[in-house]
Amino acid sequence: MTPDVLSQNEIDSLLEALSSGSVDVDAMRKEDEKAVKSYDFRRPDKFSKDQLRAIQMIHESFTRQLTTSMSTMVRSMVSAEIASVDQLAYDEFIRSLVQPTVIGILEMYPSSGNALIEINPNLVFAIIDRMLGGRGEFSGKVRELTDIERTVVERVIMRMLELLEESWSTVVDVRFRYENLESNPFFVQICPGTDMVLLVILKLKIGEVEGMISICIPYFLMEPIMDKLSSQQWFASTSRKGDDAARDYLKRHLGKVNIPVALELGHTVLNVSDIMQLRAGDVIKLDETLESPLGVRIGNLVKFRALPGSLNGRYAAEISEIIPGEEDLPESEGGAEDD
Repeated sequence: MTPDVLSQNEIDSLLEALSSGSVDVDAMRKEDEKAVKSYDFRRPDKFSKDQLRAIQMIHESFTRQLTTSMSTMVRSMVSAEIASVDQLAYDEFIRSLVQPTVIGILEMYPSSGNALIEINPNLVFAIIDRMLGGRGEFSGKVRELTDIERTVVERVIMRMLELLEESWSTVVDVRFRYENLESNPFFVQICPGTDMVLLVILKLKIGEVEGMISICIPYFLMEPIMDKLSSQQWFASTSRKGDDAARDYLKRHLGKVNIPVALELGHTVLNVSDIMQLRAGDVIKLDETLESPLGVRIGNLVKFRALPGSLNGRYAAEISEIIPGEEDLPESEGGAEDD
């Protein structure tokens, strides 16, 4: 590419503009500085802003569910919120962790690889204290977990993973499986130190104790699902899932509703004096014959006609006709009144 060369007239015009002050050199320098965007090749941007926004929405749903679930588990006031959603090199994340800490190593399906969930020790000991009957206090001394404490923490982590799967399911079907618990961050190597990872940091408060929960997912695990990570996809999925969930909820609960069903053997009309004179053994003549279909009353409405009979030595009725209600009739038959 051949560089542009100024002519003598252009050079003279530029020198004249500089000497007269009509050209602001400092302003030109600032404009050039604004046009330059810094880029760190050691920390390449793997996630777009829209993808990070979708990830934040997913984990905002997770924090809402976590607040409710943790409140039930520790029987105390719990609040959770997102502190940050970022991308950085894996070794930077490892160096930022305290030692010892509590790191849950996870398997993430359908991708093949591991992710991490790290819980700040002061938060861990407050949770353990609450779940074992204490006040949820933290002495300030960080130590290794006992076997009983590990069991309690593993139970908490597995519950978190259930909620995390549910939140991710609004966009993509992801499964997390707890694998192991580690205390030394430098013993955990889920990817090369220079690889980029997604880091979601949550701020959790239990009673008076606050702490951070970090979710670390390597980029190579996220790469197969990157095309599904967008805020538009999240909104569309949550709307569709909300409709399906509401429909399933109604079906599930309507199926448990008890409705009285009665078989009407016949009808007649009696005056009050006749009713007052009825005695045991009296016979009441009904309007229907033996061949007349019986009415099957569902709640307060007669919805079916049935023929009486027996089945396996017990009285029974066979549905022979469905009686449509007003909402079931065609518009021409629906009882519209003429003006």
